Amino acid sequence: MSARSPSPSPSTAMPPKSVPQRRVYGKRRVNAPRAVLEASPAREPTSNKFRHVDPVENIQTKLANVKINEEMTPGDSEPPSEDEQQDSTDLPSEESSQSSIAESPDSQSIQVSPKPRSEKPKTKPVVEVVIYNKVAADSPERTEKTDEPTAASPAPSEPTTPPLEPEIITTELPAVEDSTIADQEKLHILERKRAARKKVPAARRSSGVVHDSKASEYVLPILKEALSPIAAQSIQKFGSWASRSANMFDVVKLAEGSYGEVYKLHLREEACRPVVSKSKFAKLQSYGDGVFKVVPLRAKSGPGSKKFTSIDEIVAEVKMLKYLDPIPGFARFREIHVVQGRFPESFQNAWDHYKKTKDDCMNPNPSNKRSYPDTQLWAIIEMDDAGCELEKFAWSSIFQIYDIFWGVAMALARAEEYAMFEHRDLHLGNVCIRSTREDGRMDPPTEQDIARQSSSSGFGFSTLETTIIDYSLSRADLLLSDDPSGLTEIASSDLDKKQLFDAIGEDEDEIMQRNTYRYMRATLYSGNPAEKDKVPDIPGIWAEYAPRTNLVWLLFLLQSLFKNRKDEPQSQPQRKALAPCSPNIKALKSQPGDSKVHKPKDLQAGISRLKNTLEERLNAVLGLLDLETGHEDMCCAADLVAYAMDSQWLGEEDFF
Repeated sequence: MSARSPSPSPSTAMPPKSVPQRRVYGKRRVNAPRAVLEASPAREPTSNKFRHVDPVENIQTKLANVKINEEMTPGDSEPPSEDEQQDSTDLPSEESSQSSIAESPDSQSIQVSPKPRSEKPKTKPVVEVVIYNKVAADSPERTEKTDEPTAASPAPSEPTTPPLEPEIITTELPAVEDSTIADQEKLHILERKRAARKKVPAARRSSGVVHDSKASEYVLPILKEALSPIAAQSIQKFGSWASRSANMFDVVKLAEGSYGEVYKLHLREEACRPVVSKSKFAKLQSYGDGVFKVVPLRAKSGPGSKKFTSIDEIVAEVKMLKYLDPIPGFARFREIHVVQGRFPESFQNAWDHYKKTKDDCMNPNPSNKRSYPDTQLWAIIEMDDAGCELEKFAWSSIFQIYDIFWGVAMALARAEEYAMFEHRDLHLGNVCIRSTREDGRMDPPTEQDIARQSSSSGFGFSTLETTIIDYSLSRADLLLSDDPSGLTEIASSDLDKKQLFDAIGEDEDEIMQRNTYRYMRATLYSGNPAEKDKVPDIPGIWAEYAPRTNLVWLLFLLQSLFKNRKDEPQSQPQRKALAPCSPNIKALKSQPGDSKVHKPKDLQAGISRLKNTLEERLNAVLGLLDLETGHEDMCCAADLVAYAMDSQWLGEEDFF
């Protein structure tokens, strides 16, 4: 979700190595709902109205229900029942059965020749089944056979090449009413026909699934990373996938970058509340906390095969999202979908609105067929909403700066211990913030807010929570199994192949960011971030673990927070009383042990001292991280966090 971050690169394959099981530090929020736009899996309908009925089973069921009337005389007759009338329409006639069998490609042609019906109501009728076997014209079997069809059997028509030889099989049917003999004969035919063909009914084809075996095979590595059966089943049609939420959610575009674009769903509460239950409405509300990162996929061949994001790049990003999901301060992964087609109306309208209202819309219009063909494949990564990007947020209070910086530093320290992680692209667009207040306000804390805080370190006063996003350029060790002695694979990108280290930048902020890329490269190649000479590329070096790059980006973050700080709003002076209080009204006194009640002057003085203390600490951090004169033993974010805890700048409860 970074703005204009470079395109991701596939992970570098490295030999696996054994590592010990790692520990997650800090507490994680409860998992949010996943697979917002999913429908039920494609399966056979269970309703009797649409259930496939086997003709043989149908006849067997009806024969089992036949009742013999002992009082009927041989000459009696009665009109057919509704069921019998239905049978006569559902079942094929004898002639049609013979015709359909004769056209079968099997090696036998079957004809049925029933004996004349007996005058008695209960008999054992004999049915002769004449089977014509295909025999070559010059076969010795044909010259030896002299049997002719019986008179009761219809003479076969002149056979074509190869000719047919008759073979008579006599079968006795159970004693039943004469009226059911025809059903018995048809049952015999259908049983033989079913045994010969053994056809399996085809599975129902879902209208929302793209039936393209080549495309499905191409994106199979992505589908394997999906968590739900629906998303892992196949490519889905973009329009069908989006239509599942069209009646209940509004789509809003949040941001874009060279990777693709980010969208969010807003619940239409007024439209949904009257028509859904309370439990479902609460579930729909929780769905609104998700965002969708829409990424165009590179074509396998032809036009579009050299642009957009490759399959390997998406797989590497999803693997890292899933692996870092347990760590507090990192994005929560929900699901990965693969869709095909043009933007549906809801997403296209969101794109058009963003184009009209924002000045950073640089991606091509999704409706332009020159930019995206009708068969364009898209990967849609579903995640928790991490809040507002830091570059779009106006901060002013030292409490906000303190919480943002240390929130990011502690998240990096946890990821270093858990996965030997380096972000390598931690600009302001890749840090998101959100408020933990019930009303969601993100303005600086008031004096009353600070007075209610119990933290002794000063961390957490602003109620801002940070989340690190976009691991396109990151490096991590991914454990392949839960076994403590399991193997890992290294996920990384060769940044030397990207245009990161030669660009200069147009304004001060961009120049500082471009310099940080060069400092990061020098840190990896020489261990000295201040090294200005660029050395030749070394293949595979970006797979190496150099956690000091995280400190290079933390320095950039803290410098940006101080540089772009807005003027803090002045607190309004307290209103003076119009008249002295009545002597009959007792003044409120603080109860014993109540440390939350302070006199206004003492409270203001204490807050002022705390602000100065926090600012002095962060200025000290600038000195510790200085590229030329910084602390020699400061090698990673975990070292910085440990130093802060030893100096009581952070409490153990803030990290663990």
